[in-house]
This record gives sequence, C-alpha cells and structure tokens, in this order.
Amino acid sequence: MRGMTLADAAHEFLRHRTPWILGGALAAALIARVTVGDWQPTDILVPVATAAVFPFFEWLIHVVVLHWRPRRVGRFVVDPILARKHREHHVAPRDIPLVFIPLQSLIGALFSALLIALLAFPRTAMGLTFLVTILAFGLLYEWCHYLIHTDYKPRGVVYRAIWRDHRLHHFKNEHYWFGVTTPGTADRVLRTYPDPAQVPTSPTAKNLHAAVDVAR
Repeated sequence: MRGMTLADAAHEFLRHRTPWILGGALAAALIARVTVGDWQPTDILVPVATAAVFPFFEWLIHVVVLHWRPRRVGRFVVDPILARKHREHHVAPRDIPLVFIPLQSLIGALFSALLIALLAFPRTAMGLTFLVTILAFGLLYEWCHYLIHTDYKPRGVVYRAIWRDHRLHHFKNEHYWFGVTTPGTADRVLRTYPDPAQVPTSPTAKNLHAAVDVAR
C-alpha cells in the first residue's frame, strides 16, 4: 500500500486480536490500580526501573527465545512456539499476522506478569503499578514491531532509527540489531550494534539456522 498513513496503519493494527487483548488487559490493570489507591512516592520507581530494564529484557528475549536453535533432548526436539513463529516471521517479514505475539505465548506472558505483580512486590498497589507499566510497554512493543513491517514511511528521528535497525536485522544480518522499541540502547551496550558497512550480508537472515542440524 503506497502512501500508507499512520491512520491506515492503526486501522489495520486494530483488526488483529493481540492489540485488543493487550489493550483490554491494560485497561483492567489501570482500573484496578486506581481502585486500590495507596499512592506512595516509591511507586514512581517501578516505571523508571522498567523503562531502564526493558531494552535489555527485549534484547534477551530476542536473542535467547526468538532465535532459539532447536535442540534434541533424547527422542524429543525442544523447539518452542515463539522460536518457530519467529523463524516463519524471518522467512516472510511482510506477512503481518506473523508480526504479532502468538496467542498461546501472549496468554502465558499475561499470566506471568499477573503473578509477578501479585507476588513480587511489598504492596499490592506497587504490583499493580508494575502490571500497568509492563502491559503498556507490551502494547508499545506490538505497535512498533507491527509498524516497522508495514509500508508506513518513518518520519520522526527516533522511529526512523528503530525502523532502520530492525530492517538491518531482517535483511542484512540476523546476528545484530536485536532491539525493537529503542534505537540501539541494549545493542550498543551488548555490542550487537556494528557499522552496517562492516557487516557481511548473512545468507540465513531469512532462513534462521538453515545451515545447521538440530543441536544435541
């Protein structure tokens, strides 16, 4: 779709169920947070810490989970659905349904976030602040990742950098540029942000692990 506008992209985004599930969970968490009250100055630490950690969490998930290489354990092959779907996503990066988090994985992630919110914080209110924050980041991730794979042309400086880096990951070399929502933050620290001119084009960028057997 040439000349895609941001409104066009948003209309297509809302045709998929993942944004609605995340948006509904975020709304429910926000209502719960406001209802519980108990606002304290320490609550601000939660979104600040989450914002600082999220780029590295995103990098870790991308490297360890999404780029998981299938491994054989006895008679079984360990190959999680997130890794399988991500390989399909690399094969067909313009296939929009493959851009979104698989439903089974999303439900597991929401359940895990709820458990962390309820069990890992000294106050229920602080846990709910975390839940609101992480769901907002999750929705932002889905939007950014989706938008990069549409025909919407980058305009802002930050989005242009994100767009460039992620496309380098898909079409230049899958071993670098693992960030999605931040322009090279974790990649620079963890040394996966090279000069593109110095990086060879990978023959497996669209077919992850194509040259290797299942690891034992």
